[in-house]
Amino acid sequence: MRLFHRVLLLLAALIVMGICVALYYVARPNLPRYNAPQSLEYLEQWSEADRQTYYYTPQGTQVKGLHYDWFTALELPFSDERFAAPEHLARFGFLIDPAQKASAQNPGNLPVGFARHQNAGDSAQYLDITCSACHTGELRYNNHAVRIDGGSAQHVLPASVPTLRGGSFGQALVASIAATYYLPWKFERFARTVLGERYEQDKHALRSAFKASLDTFVKVAWNDTHRGLYPTLEGPGRTDAFGRIANASFGDAISANNYRIANAPVDYPQLWDIWAFDWVQWNGSAQQPMARNIGEALGVGATLKYFDTDGHPLTGDARYPSSVRVRDLNLIEETLQRLKPPVWPQALFGQIDPVRASQGRALFRENCAGCHVPEVQSGGPRPVQRLKMLPVEAIGTDPTAADNIADHRFDLSELKWAPAELARLDVELHSVDGELDMKQLSVAQGLAYVTAFVQANAYREANVTPAERPRLDGYGLPIGVRELRAYKARPLAGVWATPPFLHNGSVPSIYQLLSPQDERSTTFYRGTVEYDPRHLGYRTEAFPGGFLFDTRITGNHNGGHEFRAGPRGKGVIGRLLEPRERWALLEYLKVLGSPLETQLP
Repeated sequence: MRLFHRVLLLLAALIVMGICVALYYVARPNLPRYNAPQSLEYLEQWSEADRQTYYYTPQGTQVKGLHYDWFTALELPFSDERFAAPEHLARFGFLIDPAQKASAQNPGNLPVGFARHQNAGDSAQYLDITCSACHTGELRYNNHAVRIDGGSAQHVLPASVPTLRGGSFGQALVASIAATYYLPWKFERFARTVLGERYEQDKHALRSAFKASLDTFVKVAWNDTHRGLYPTLEGPGRTDAFGRIANASFGDAISANNYRIANAPVDYPQLWDIWAFDWVQWNGSAQQPMARNIGEALGVGATLKYFDTDGHPLTGDARYPSSVRVRDLNLIEETLQRLKPPVWPQALFGQIDPVRASQGRALFRENCAGCHVPEVQSGGPRPVQRLKMLPVEAIGTDPTAADNIADHRFDLSELKWAPAELARLDVELHSVDGELDMKQLSVAQGLAYVTAFVQANAYREANVTPAERPRLDGYGLPIGVRELRAYKARPLAGVWATPPFLHNGSVPSIYQLLSPQDERSTTFYRGTVEYDPRHLGYRTEAFPGGFLFDTRITGNHNGGHEFRAGPRGKGVIGRLLEPRERWALLEYLKVLGSPLETQLP
């Protein structure tokens, strides 16, 4: 009997030890080390005022109810160091300037894209993750950094599902919130920092509100984990944007029956010239700028209310209150219209070889221009670039993202939309034949109507006049949506600054993209911003805290867009390019669309 008790005690001790080890690694994630660059160069893409507007203008997102001052006061789980210290947040891939200081626009001295906003009738200031957090890049070479405004971020933002590997901003944030709440000495330091002289009278109210935010984080993490919603790890620089927006807007907010597996992460695309595209998103599914940006804000955490306090669906003008800030979204959109593609920094990355670049120009016209040089329609309020849409069976790249958007269906019948009121909305569905079935709406169709209602409500709250509306909408465009099993071929100005490549980031360099699939890396490491100016991509070797990207996993496949010998079709889009031809094309892509191109012989 005594032996039995000893065995039980030993098992209990091992279990407790195992839990402690697991909690330690969950709370202390495996992150790359941050080393400040010797210098940071900003390219002449726009003015400094535009840059600061883009970096810190809020869009109305709320990170699970987390207040801005709470976030800046958080400590790491195992020390009293600030979680929001710039050097710590940089380890997740967020961008900082080693010389940055707190300012009126950035009082917490946080990385690019960490803003704050205050809702009407609410004294709290909420942490607001804005679009610049995901659409700003940086390249490093020889310990010097180049900022790529409007480029692709390489952070790990969305996932809060706990893993022993760690590396996710969401997971680490939840660990710090939990440690602050459950460890009395940490909470006291936190509360005194947040409340100051109001500590004694407000500490209990703060604890209750802080717990509500923690509960929201934990609920989402548990839901995502036990449902297995995101089986393909996103890793740095990627998210399953449509999958997360749909799960938040239709699953969290309406019915658990609307949750869908989101296994198609995509890279954050570059934003220069996007204002001129006829259709945006990787699959060319969205048309109106404001609706696109509202959908993005909802996906990142803007609040959205479908039902009243009794659970009845909101109707009429009561649809749908949110925290979306339409005037700020418009300000960001109009600021981006002045963003220029980055120009190759010859002093850092090397001089252009004009003879080789001229050879590459001829090869580009032969092999690339047919897809990547769009027809431009002028004469209206903007020069419209009509992008080529390439069917997945032709381009051959991983079809999961396009298929999910085309195939997933959602039941929104609980919202009680009447056909007559939908007909009055400025929505155009380009892929619908016959009558809509409210129990079988696609993500694009559902989001079109949701964003139309949210937009109308937000416009009223912001006192947007009928005369202003076309400008805020974006050139008077309707909320047009479509579902194509296709991906767009975008113009390639500045493409050298946007690794990795393909919609899912499965090819690490342009050199590999111009090579047959059997010459591409099957696995490689992501999460670094160390640049390879020869191959035009990120470095791919292992490094501490790196994310191993496996192209054999669903959503990660690196096939298609292939130049090789043999018949065209099924992903083969051109003839085999000899290595010397690939190098010539790379040299031309360094200058395409920039003033350097005009200097070629």
